[in-house]
This record gives sequence, C-alpha cells and structure tokens, in this order.
Amino acid sequence: MTDIPDTIQTWQMVQPWTRDRETGEKTPGALERTSFPVPELQPGEALVEVAGCGVCHTDLGYFYHGVPTVNKPPLTLGHEISGRVVAVGAGTAGDWLGREVIVPAVMPCNDCPICAAGRGNRCLAQKMPGNSLGIYGGFSSHIPVPAADLCAVENRGELPLEWLAVVADAVTTPYQAMVRADLQPGDRVIVVGATGGVGTYVTQLAKAFGAGTVVAIDLDQGKLERMLDHGADQFISSAGKSAKDIRYEFRALCQEHGLPHNYGWKIFEVTGAGPGQEISLALLSFIGKLVWIGFSTTVNQYSLSRLMAFDAEIIGTWGCLPKHYPAALQMVLDGRVRIEPFVEVRPMSTIRETFEEAHAGKLEKRAVLKPDF
Repeated sequence: MTDIPDTIQTWQMVQPWTRDRETGEKTPGALERTSFPVPELQPGEALVEVAGCGVCHTDLGYFYHGVPTVNKPPLTLGHEISGRVVAVGAGTAGDWLGREVIVPAVMPCNDCPICAAGRGNRCLAQKMPGNSLGIYGGFSSHIPVPAADLCAVENRGELPLEWLAVVADAVTTPYQAMVRADLQPGDRVIVVGATGGVGTYVTQLAKAFGAGTVVAIDLDQGKLERMLDHGADQFISSAGKSAKDIRYEFRALCQEHGLPHNYGWKIFEVTGAGPGQEISLALLSFIGKLVWIGFSTTVNQYSLSRLMAFDAEIIGTWGCLPKHYPAALQMVLDGRVRIEPFVEVRPMSTIRETFEEAHAGKLEKRAVLKPDF
C-alpha cells in the first residue's frame, strides 16, 4: 500500500488566458507547480493516488479560451483520471481501499429530480474534477473524490493503468452518446470528426454497439485511412471542401455502396468546430438523429423548419452516467475498443509544453500526463 502523503503535489491553473475587451490584447495564462495539505476525508470520500490524467479539449477551453469553470482559479485542471485508492473517509461504503479505479469525469449528487429522472450525467450539482470539485483536479499526485461512483479496474492485463485515464471521458462520453442515440445493431452512422481525441472512440464504439455502416469524416486522409482498422467502413476527407461539397460526395458514396443517403442516418458531431458542425447539419435528413458532442463557441444557423419537415432530432449529450463506466471499460479490456494506438504518456512535468502542443493541434495522440513530482 502506498503511504498516505501529508501534501498533494499539483499543477494549478493560477490564471487562464485573458483578452482585454477594448484593446484585444491577450494576457498569457499561468500553470504553476504548488502543493497544499491533504484534506481530512469526509464520510463517502476517497483519496486517489493519480496514475495518469488525460489532456482534454475541455481543459484547453478553460485555460486558453475563457470557458468558465464553476470554481474560480487558482484550481487544478484535469478530469480524465485513473489511479489507486490510498485512503477513505470514516464510514465510506464499499471496499475501496487499495483498489485501482477510474474517476468519473462527472459525478452526480444522486439526490435531485434530474438524477431521479435517470439523467444524472447532467445533474446541476454534479462534481467535476478540474471544474467544480473545489480546487482539486487530475494534474496532481492525489485527488479526494466521492467514492460512490468510482469505477473499479479489474483484470486489466498488460494495459498500463495510466492509459485507462482516457476511459474517464474520451471513451465514456462517446458511450453515453451511443445511449442517447439509441444506437441499435445495423444502424447507419456518420462520425464528423472521426480522427480526433474523442472521435476515434465514437467511431469504435459505434461499431462495438453494432452499427452496420460507419462513415468517418475528417480532414486528414492518413488518419481516416487508419480508422478503417478501427470501426470505420468508409470515409470522406473534408479538407478544402464545403458542407455542400461533402453532402454531394456523401450521396455518391451511398449510391456506390447501395445505401440510402437521405434517411435514417445517426450523425455524431465531434469536432467542436464551425465547419464540422455545418457538415453535420447539412447531412441531417429524414428520420435522422444528430448527436452533438463537440463543444465550441460557434453560433450556427439552421432552419428549424427543416428539422420539423425531416421529423428528425438534434440531441445534446454531456459526460456519462457513472453506471455506464463498467460496460465502457469492459469494451476496452476485451479489445472491442482499442486505446493503445491513440494514447501517448508523458511526464506531468511537461504540462506546459503539452498544453501548448495540444492547443496548436500538434499532438498526434491524446496525451496522458503521469505524475513525476
């Protein structure tokens, strides 16, 4: 058993990037290494020694783009966490001490009307590391968290525990999206943003859920070709093309493969970028579903009368219910969803340069930061 520390070592966001409204001048954000005492654990809490924490687009939004966190800086970012429970509060239910776990990215209160309706992933009192869990986040040596929704990791074989950090969001958010889409065996799926840090798992999970046809759309031809080995059946490169161009190319692809182009497709928008969102809206047609996963501040224009005429649906999805984590994790452990081709582990001390590379779009894989305090 790892000794319980007196302090938590951490990389705090002391200040996010800011922009002066009048001059437009930017003030760089700051990530600083610091420490603070381990808090007294309350009943129902566990102290997790962090094995790895993934760098998510959401973290970059908080740091670079002024997306507000619930708790104000200074706080530690990071919500894709795997690790080991090294201590629990008195009276904490469950046999958690010493177990390897994944910390859900959003942990509901389990005691409100939204939770009672089965939609606790969007609980208004939820706790999210790196956002609404006090000052605590995953870019740390340890983190205190509610124990009730932890996902136990068992029989992981040769998969390093730090790799499994991506299950906490990059894998489970797509899993929740499949549930929201009511994806059924044989369904036809389009993934817009299929090669990104989350899109690679949307593509794989669509196939793991039994999709009959998965069409991947993204910018990079080489990455799209790779996705043919990871859930995609066909792909369309969107590089240099308008949404209208993509719609015509999609029709031609459907004609070539004997598929209907204008009804019944379930579309997953994962880019969080204006052009990708335009493509997704352009492809929505009769009795289709568009599931919105990617976040951006882009304001979209769309005729809602088309939605009415199509008898179609646009569905938002946020995070993942903790109850789905064991099933999502099992898909990784049994190989239906592969993470090893899409993960790169780095020392946590490289957080500044890793953030910069991720923000600049230079990372080929999702970075997982491993504590090296």
